Amino acid sequence: MNSKDLKERFIDEKTGIEYIKKGDYYLPNLVIEPQKKINLNKYGHLRLEYLKNNKKAEYTILFIENKLMEHLEEIQETATKKVEEIIKSLKEQSDLTEEMKNTNQLYWVGMMNNFKNQAEEIVYNEIIYK
Repeated sequence: MNSKDLKERFIDEKTGIEYIKKGDYYLPNLVIEPQKKINLNKYGHLRLEYLKNNKKAEYTILFIENKLMEHLEEIQETATKKVEEIIKSLKEQSDLTEEMKNTNQLYWVGMMNNFKNQAEEIVYNEIIYK
């Protein structure tokens, strides 16, 4: 068969995949649809790294199905809300008041950092690394 008789492009009837001739070979014309662009916060980045390093199959499936960014956006929104809720409830359970912010700043800042660390640890275990 002469190379002039071969088509530049053709679609395989069996698979429906289009092939393009490059030199002497036909290569599949596979195109990944553009992913939705979002700004990832701390929790989104942590989830992305966790998926890449520990859940490679889940990461690949989400990426191929073009659902990775939706998943990360949902995780970061859920994590942010949960941290805020936990901090609020811990603050209500403690003896911490807004007046202490002015009178005893170091104690107030220390307690708020403690609440934030507790909340983030809970979110990491329940949402990010699950």
